[in-house]
Amino acid sequence: MARYSYTVQDAKGETASGVFEANDENEAIEALQGKGYFILALNAEKSAPASALGKALGGRGVGTRDLVFFAEQLSTLLNGGVPLVRALSLLGEHSSSKGLHDALAQVTKDVASGTALYKALERHPKVFNTLWVSLVQAGELGGQLPKVLKQIGAYLAAQAELTGKVVTALAYPSVLACMSLGVLAFFIIKIVPVFSGIFKSFRVKLPPLTILIIGVSNLVVHHLWALVFAGAAAWIAWEAYASTDAGKTAKWRLIFAVPFFGEFIHNVMIERLLTTLSTLIESGVSILNAIAVLEGVFGGNILFAAMLRQVRDDVAGGKSISAAFRRAGQLPPLVTEMMFMGEESGRLPDMLATLSVFYREQIDQFTRRFTAIIDPILVVGIGGLVGVIVLAVFLPIFKLSTMGAH
Repeated sequence: MARYSYTVQDAKGETASGVFEANDENEAIEALQGKGYFILALNAEKSAPASALGKALGGRGVGTRDLVFFAEQLSTLLNGGVPLVRALSLLGEHSSSKGLHDALAQVTKDVASGTALYKALERHPKVFNTLWVSLVQAGELGGQLPKVLKQIGAYLAAQAELTGKVVTALAYPSVLACMSLGVLAFFIIKIVPVFSGIFKSFRVKLPPLTILIIGVSNLVVHHLWALVFAGAAAWIAWEAYASTDAGKTAKWRLIFAVPFFGEFIHNVMIERLLTTLSTLIESGVSILNAIAVLEGVFGGNILFAAMLRQVRDDVAGGKSISAAFRRAGQLPPLVTEMMFMGEESGRLPDMLATLSVFYREQIDQFTRRFTAIIDPILVVGIGGLVGVIVLAVFLPIFKLSTMGAH
């Protein structure tokens, strides 16, 4: 049994507080609601185990689609005049996501007890990140919470759509590459050793290409586990190095330096930065707070995170945001110049949105071209490798047939 302190409201609107014991939080809720009380606050005392309350505060991962639906529906309900607590309760009860259901159950209680919505969301970082908290805070303070929630839903939907396009563009080439490598492995492991035995029995002098292919085949066939172990060791060593600041920097510089693909990844990062910054500023978040939120959004990219820290320091020191980004050097001149024009005209969010649309179009063009180009490249590349193997196998056969003819 655990002890719970509670604050409730009865049908007459009078409040009461007390302490009682229950097996878990759900049982406590059912007991109070069974008496006709509306629960304003329910907290496990320190001696109680974490149970369901601890899980709710810890949060669980929630899919983007569920969060988009929640933001849009909460905005609609608030615009329709539904009180915030009732709207949160309704959406939590009918959520198909267990993580969101648990989080909203606790958020509803916190808001009902007088906590600001952004503070209640802040207690569930695995469900509602710093972007959510900052935007909701700006919406509450500015009296535009429904509008901001609509913007959150639109932002999340746009980012999910962009991610979906990238995944779709890479899916088919990835499957084709795996199948092609499987065919190549079959030739190396099964076909080449058979012909290698035939060549040994005839004691024929092999061409250099055939010797190379047979050597690769022998290495793969007879030392497969050593190769797997070496690959695993190399991967572990790389992961250990990549977990350091120097390794993270080297990893992202390497990614951005990859021909053709590196520029695409860089454009994706720039589009995300512009879209997020535009949404934050348009929702009423201050420039400094917006940049701080962006640092969290780009926490996995050490180059962009370092750039944003420098930009935040420069803006705090009195520089304009365009001058700060220009000095940081990660963004193209086109972006910083348009930022400058947006600041001069007082339309910075609109200018950022225009830039994000431009980069989104660039990404769309890349995904279409990539899908069209990568297929023939893979077919020709893997076909060429298989052709080299076939040639290496048949060159000695041609030599044997010539010797037989003489």
